[in-house]
Amino acid sequence: MQPTPAWAIEAIVQAGRRMDARGWVPATAGNISVRLDERRIAITRSGGHKGFLDADGVMQVDLQGRPLTAGKPSAETLLHCQLYRLFPGVGAALHGHSVAATVLSMAGDRPIRLAGYEVLKAFEGQATHDVALELPVFANDQDIARLAAAVEPVVAAGSPLGYLIRGHGVYVWGPDMPAALARLEGLEFLLACELERRRLER
Repeated sequence: MQPTPAWAIEAIVQAGRRMDARGWVPATAGNISVRLDERRIAITRSGGHKGFLDADGVMQVDLQGRPLTAGKPSAETLLHCQLYRLFPGVGAALHGHSVAATVLSMAGDRPIRLAGYEVLKAFEGQATHDVALELPVFANDQDIARLAAAVEPVVAAGSPLGYLIRGHGVYVWGPDMPAALARLEGLEFLLACELERRRLER
């Protein structure tokens, strides 16, 4: 097996530090991946703190989530693999556990509607703030294969924002790591605004 490229390790390490600095990956939460080629991805190992990653915290799996290098991949590896299988243009995927994402995901059973925010223009295909986008929310499930099966038809139909797992966190993706990070940052800003707005409306 080819060693994990230095660029992939560096991309994951730097993403982990950025997410940690913003409070999006507390303790050992979250996971980060990049596509290596049409058969392999690099992903964070299970149990490591994303703010203190190094080369030992990154491993390779195939697109079915099977380890290709030593170590135990993240428990949610199949959700990353799903994105790479569904979308050939995806080059990076991120999963975080911010306060806003976690709390809002538990506020009800419906998708979270985000409307009127200028930052919505940062997302692909949006040219105005005068738009409403829905962020899908899925019930949490410790059976990741079953969770992936519930997620797939919704994500495959197209989601401009990403999706939430109830009481758990957010998934986003992009053509490369900078794009995925920008998508996560924009979505986290919107979720923080939405959480604060709901407080003010009480």
